[in-house]
Amino acid sequence: MRIGTIPGLSLGIVQIGEDGKPRIELAAWGRGTEDAEEHDLTPEGLFGLASCSKAFLATSVGLLMDDFAEGRNVTPLPDGVTQFDWNTKVKDTLPGDWELADEWATEKANWQDLLSHVSGLPRHDYSYTPGDTPQDIARRMRYLPPPTSSDSNGPITIRCLYSAPTSSRHMQTCHMWTSSRRGSSCLSTWRRLPSGQARLRGRVVGLNAGPGGIISSAADMTKWIAVLLNAGVVPSTNRTIIPQWVFDEVTTAHAITNGQPPADLSIQGYGLGWGRWSYKGHEIVTHTGGIPGFSTLVAFLPTDRLGFVILANAGAKAHENDEIMYRIVDEVFGLPEKPQVVVTPVEATSGEMLSCLNRAPRDRRGLSLALDEYAGTYHDPGYGAFTLCAPNSTSHYCSGVLGDFAPFEHFDSSPAPVTLYVAWRRMWSTHARLVHRDGDAFGVTATALFPHGYGKNESAFETYEEGEAEGRAEFVFEEVKGVKKVKGLALMIDEHAVAARARQTRGTVEEIADAWFVKV
Repeated sequence: MRIGTIPGLSLGIVQIGEDGKPRIELAAWGRGTEDAEEHDLTPEGLFGLASCSKAFLATSVGLLMDDFAEGRNVTPLPDGVTQFDWNTKVKDTLPGDWELADEWATEKANWQDLLSHVSGLPRHDYSYTPGDTPQDIARRMRYLPPPTSSDSNGPITIRCLYSAPTSSRHMQTCHMWTSSRRGSSCLSTWRRLPSGQARLRGRVVGLNAGPGGIISSAADMTKWIAVLLNAGVVPSTNRTIIPQWVFDEVTTAHAITNGQPPADLSIQGYGLGWGRWSYKGHEIVTHTGGIPGFSTLVAFLPTDRLGFVILANAGAKAHENDEIMYRIVDEVFGLPEKPQVVVTPVEATSGEMLSCLNRAPRDRRGLSLALDEYAGTYHDPGYGAFTLCAPNSTSHYCSGVLGDFAPFEHFDSSPAPVTLYVAWRRMWSTHARLVHRDGDAFGVTATALFPHGYGKNESAFETYEEGEAEGRAEFVFEEVKGVKKVKGLALMIDEHAVAARARQTRGTVEEIADAWFVKV
């Protein structure tokens, strides 16, 4: 197996021996920071764990529940709530904040549902911004359409509502990624944090706090894994830090995520911050994580008492991390290896890749109106507002937006690109392109632009998360005094959710979209 285009990789492996003591192996390869000569990455290098943080969140909530159950926490619960456990309704513990578009999901969702991603709310990853508070996000959830009353890709709230870190009583370098981490109180952490390598070119770091925002190292994460392999008990001290009932709950699969898995894998399920399945007869509890610049994986085999953490200093490397995970299991247990997979480096430029993704149909229909008629400001109560700019827009605002895109576009080419441009500052993007596809439909790609480079690299680059950043927009029109004008645009990002709404409601494009933006 060849792993391409990963500048740095940090690995930690834990095995619990027959004597109950953990044996730990650590290694690191490649570069950790952009100003390094070569091979400076160590197992102590800090990484953003991304969604591998969710297990800490679920465990933290479980510890809080245990504190209430044992009388260690006497903080008053909201009126009418007598206990706090996995079956407690979210609306009762977050009065005034928890309200979904679906009334049934609002009333019935409990904490197990919330942390198992079955609360009744799709991801809506592009509805929140770096500057949002948890309350901002919670109070906009009521405007975000669900797919159906019972079908969900997981709640946005798990990422943004509850940002308390776990009680990491024996992990010395576990931090939350907050805006304050950029301040003087955490300079040592930021100096040791590897610069995440963007998938195309350049360096990208930065993500707000939340269940995706824990920072740690391979060396420190092996302590977490050792406790997990010992069902919540620290092997060296025999001290229980995760009660058995909490451990059992968070590692139990509560929802099926893949009922038709590929060869060598069992049916796959999801618990509270953990996926669970078996590989060639060996049970695996695992979770991956990905943010621009970092790809992570944590896994443990509870029966085999083996666990590992894989931290890659590059974005969009989930496939490579999976290959490493299964290779480790194959080698440790002498299993027949899977066919070797060669991962070839990505050589295409960002423009070539985006062009491929948004390629129009061969016999596409033209626009109903001139392109500049589609430009303007649009608003959705769940997603907020944005302003679309045509290549010939001359306003001060659009001049700035087009200037950001200038290093990546050929505005002077003939014919001019049939593309709309927008500054779209979200957790996962800074801008977006709307490329004409057919009729009044556009392909949408959210991207992060760095027109002046980043760090020591001053050349312009952009990056986006392939498979997570694409969507489509369809414009809808109305007649005003006999004149055809743009009424708004329907944004579709989660096609599974869109299809579910279409099946259930047979509604208009506005009604089945992830977001309906009215032109203002």
